[in-house]
Amino acid sequence: MDLYEHQARDLFEQHGVPVLPGVVARTPAEARAAAERIGGVTVVKAQVKTGGRGKAGGVKVAKTPEDAEAAAEAILGLDIKGHVVSTLMVAAGADIAEEYYVSLLLDRAERRYLALASKEGGVEIEVLAVERPEALARVAVDPVVGVDEAKAREIVEAAGFADDVAGQVAAVLQQLWTVYRESDATLVEVNPLVRTGDGAVIALDGKVTLDENAAFRQPAQAELADEAADDPLETKARAAGLNYVKLDGEVGVIGNGAGLVMSTLDVVAQAGEAHGGVKPANFLDIGGGASAEVMAAGLDVILGDPQVKSVFVNVFGGITACDAVADGIVAALGILGDEATKPLVVRLDGNNVAEGRRILAEAAHPLVTVVDTMDGAAAEAARLAAA
Repeated sequence: MDLYEHQARDLFEQHGVPVLPGVVARTPAEARAAAERIGGVTVVKAQVKTGGRGKAGGVKVAKTPEDAEAAAEAILGLDIKGHVVSTLMVAAGADIAEEYYVSLLLDRAERRYLALASKEGGVEIEVLAVERPEALARVAVDPVVGVDEAKAREIVEAAGFADDVAGQVAAVLQQLWTVYRESDATLVEVNPLVRTGDGAVIALDGKVTLDENAAFRQPAQAELADEAADDPLETKARAAGLNYVKLDGEVGVIGNGAGLVMSTLDVVAQAGEAHGGVKPANFLDIGGGASAEVMAAGLDVILGDPQVKSVFVNVFGGITACDAVADGIVAALGILGDEATKPLVVRLDGNNVAEGRRILAEAAHPLVTVVDTMDGAAAEAARLAAA
């Protein structure tokens, strides 16, 4: 779960990371009141879960409360990369002398934690990493030890911070590690971390991604969720207890087991190359059980995606036998009735596969095509999606 900037700011403050005052506003009048409360120069920032706010006109400096009100009028309702602004944060202005970049993240490829740091903040870090990789220090972090004083010093030395600021940046890195650890985050990023004219080091912006798999340890974080900003299909799937992730494609995918579903995504993408670049539309793992209710809930979510043109159900029968899966598919289509309008390609294998295929053949549902192999089923699903 990605947090809004104002939520990240509050989380930073709770764990001692130096931040500036910030007040949430949802109307121009509230923005003016927030500017009056903070005093001095303020910055009115769009609160959206995407980058590029400044270039899109979503960040404006206000010298007076009247300016803040006018800035809010200009920003509210703005469409930034498909995100319509409904909330603002009015933050205190800063006398910026230098801008830096620091982050802690989960490096999935290397199966480790990673600290990134640069003396050149306030820029698109992805661009910096490609064009000038030597300007971005990368330091592995032992998850058991974390970012202690020694590790923080190693990070600032690798990034080449000057002696007069290195100690403060190291202290902030230790505080950010506390945020990362205590919040069960997968990303804590500050861009920019700034040194002000009076020498203070402050987190001027913040990005935090929380690990939803750790939600059972963080019950209070449920209050941070903003379902209105989430993808409605993912919200619907979550309410049904489904493990679903929306992707940008045309072939809906249902499988039992995360590994099988991931393999299915690859096979569909490969098959789609021969059909105009058709891609998988989602990740949906129904787990070990494939009851009629679970299958119906999964199909209901996938069929509700207007981008989906066909559905690939790929199941390997293990604890749940293929005949039970086939019964679930037939019953699910009965439950959905006229709401099921897109073709389904079904591949069954494993425990009791012959009986599962017999059940589907006997049902003879006009939307269902049974294909014996995974590659063949993926090719057929891609063909139907492209038709």
